[in-house]
Amino acid sequence: MTDSAQLTRRERQMMDALYARGEATVNQVVEALPDPPTPMAVRRMLHILEEKGHLRRREQGREVVYAPKESRSRAGRTAFEKVLETFFGGSLEEALSSHLLSRKDGVTEEERDRLVALIEQAKKEGR
Repeated sequence: MTDSAQLTRRERQMMDALYARGEATVNQVVEALPDPPTPMAVRRMLHILEEKGHLRRREQGREVVYAPKESRSRAGRTAFEKVLETFFGGSLEEALSSHLLSRKDGVTEEERDRLVALIEQAKKEGR
């Protein structure tokens, strides 16, 4: 599969819409885009993304449904690693600190307990 860092801004928006929905038709992608181009232009760009190896398609009646080839969790990990490197110098501590300090709702007790459990598990596993 090709590198998602090589996508254009519009291709990235389309991929983001597809990851958010899991799968979508051309019209659903159009609805999810800011300042969307015509459905014909979206159809063509989705076809290009398919040719680049980012999407798979299936027929559903008269419509074509597109979905990302890469799983949402894997794509999320890749994107998170890129954000860590780009904005936080690779520091998970700085990224998490920034996120926790900027949250409007704060951290619930359940979230805090899960985070502590994940940290403890990583410590036991030597990570």
